[in-house]
Amino acid sequence: MKAPRIPTGTHGPASGLAPLPFTLLCATVLCVLAAHAPHMPVWYTTVLAAIVAARWWQRRRQRGRVSAWLRVALLVAVPAAVVAVYGTPFGREPGAAIVCGLLAVKLLESERPRDARMAVGFACFILMSALLFDQALAFTIIVGLMLLPALATLRALEPGLPESGWLPAFRTGAVLLGASLPAALLGFLLIPRLATPLWGAPGNGVARTGMTDRMAPGDLHSLLTDNAVAMRIGFDGAPPPENQRYFRGMVLWSFDGRAWVPGAAARRPWPPVPVGVHDPLTHYDVTLLPSHRHWMFALDVPVDAPEDAVMGPDHTLSSSKPIDQTLHYRVASATDYQLAPERLDPRIRAAALELPAGFDPGAHALAERWRTAAGGDDAAIVRDALALFRDGDFVYDLDAPPLDRNSVDDFLFNTKTGFCEHYASAFTFLMRAAGIPARVVVGYQGGYWNAFAHYLLIRQSDAHAWSEVWLAGRGWVRVDPTAAVSRIILADTGGAAGDVGGGNRSWWMPWQNRLDVINRWWGQTVVGFDALSQGRLFRPFGVEHATAQMLGIGLAIAVFLTLGFGALLASLRPHHKPRDALATAQQRLQHRLARIGIVRGTAEGPRDFFSRSVAALPDSASTLRTLSTEYLVLRYACAEPPPEQTRAFARRVRNFHPRHVLK
Repeated sequence: MKAPRIPTGTHGPASGLAPLPFTLLCATVLCVLAAHAPHMPVWYTTVLAAIVAARWWQRRRQRGRVSAWLRVALLVAVPAAVVAVYGTPFGREPGAAIVCGLLAVKLLESERPRDARMAVGFACFILMSALLFDQALAFTIIVGLMLLPALATLRALEPGLPESGWLPAFRTGAVLLGASLPAALLGFLLIPRLATPLWGAPGNGVARTGMTDRMAPGDLHSLLTDNAVAMRIGFDGAPPPENQRYFRGMVLWSFDGRAWVPGAAARRPWPPVPVGVHDPLTHYDVTLLPSHRHWMFALDVPVDAPEDAVMGPDHTLSSSKPIDQTLHYRVASATDYQLAPERLDPRIRAAALELPAGFDPGAHALAERWRTAAGGDDAAIVRDALALFRDGDFVYDLDAPPLDRNSVDDFLFNTKTGFCEHYASAFTFLMRAAGIPARVVVGYQGGYWNAFAHYLLIRQSDAHAWSEVWLAGRGWVRVDPTAAVSRIILADTGGAAGDVGGGNRSWWMPWQNRLDVINRWWGQTVVGFDALSQGRLFRPFGVEHATAQMLGIGLAIAVFLTLGFGALLASLRPHHKPRDALATAQQRLQHRLARIGIVRGTAEGPRDFFSRSVAALPDSASTLRTLSTEYLVLRYACAEPPPEQTRAFARRVRNFHPRHVLK
């Protein structure tokens, strides 16, 4: 009889990494790369994925570590490539790129279970760090599910899993992941939180969402095609009409011939200009997502500044520090107002009329003709400019052609194609050239009103630019030249279409807007669960503010009750000896053999009994030899019979039906 075969997963002289756990480990690394792919260069992610695939293919053909020289070269190449791309090894993006690269390199030397376990632990840490970049509900669920390959890898490294045990490995991982959720919830609620974020790694200095303080033709294109959420607004009463949903962000005063920027006028410490309110104020709450900038947004026009915010002379709001976390603030705004109607400060007038020399002579000449025809009627010049955009064959299109040095002239007389920033820039330039104080305002316009949850959803694709002109007796008046364009080409971008034509009307967008209420709940309840929210956790029990000691006591009580409940369940179970499934299957086999005359002797060992059975049943000799080998290995070669192989042995015993005995 052949020597018993040691089952897969048991520890023997050669404890190399089997194909199944190595394949699961490769899947784990690929999940980590997929989670971090949105904030890593495409080529970098592709190279790392190719390294994983090449390593998997190489190990299929021949086991063994990759050459040490190659590993050292990759170890040096990873941080060098990251520094070349980001300019620094510090920060969230560079740090994530480095650790992802090191994880792929670790795979090149993983040949033993110990290496695989270390790689899985490292992979789980990197996978969880992806939540530093995105904490949306859908992404959090995806990251949680990506833990399954890691848990399946750890299960495959344990003794007793057959070579084709993909399903058992993932089933065990899913059970463990589900069982950990109550403990995770308990820790989330009761482990004391820091007042400031634990992860203070600096970013790369570039806003990941939102607009910048520079507006040139084409700069807003990336926003108008991005349907990421910018802010959510809840009104005390009914929302304002759609034509009044302009949310003021920045005022751009200075033009250098190409781009509009805030300029010196926005930085001077002038007090806010007076505002005359003609209707009741609109009160509302804003939840602004991180933009890594200082400016805040308010319904045009805000009359006061929220806490920790400053109101500029042009009634713009700015935070005292960069908005790196979700910001909640309350504002009151007037939608029917007069802004500085009586007089305009000479310094503000000069800033609102300044134009660079040597640019756009055609626009200057056109504005002078309008001034000559209108005389002192500034409102007539405004009407002439709007009529030009309405009747002059202008087109709204996100795929606008690039403009030359004289960008305003090129747009007005040649391309005649653009979107909101083109029209706001050209209109403001024409007004200044005609002697009318004007400025550009950048913010958001429109939005989706969720009647079920009663809040206004503003996406990045709702970004918009418009103009303000100062007219005697009326003050600063909002003029939206983009709205005058009659021909619109809608862009098939998947955006939310807040800016005119800023996105498509795809079938998915309405559903995405409706389902945003789930993301709003997630952001307020989970992502927004900070130290202040945790301090209010025990208010239903009469505790106004829970201290760290109270939270610790609550956590200890919860753990004690959980353990006590588990002990109670264990005590209620019957106290009989646990059933030995392997012995039960062996007894069934002996019973079936006894029915045809092969009875095991009182002092006969299992090896001798199986040998005698093989001799007595030549037609079933092959099956009996297999059962004999499996039983002897499971009973005597393992400290504890692996459950999967025990069940397989019992299944083969049930299917064994001996018929004849050799006489």
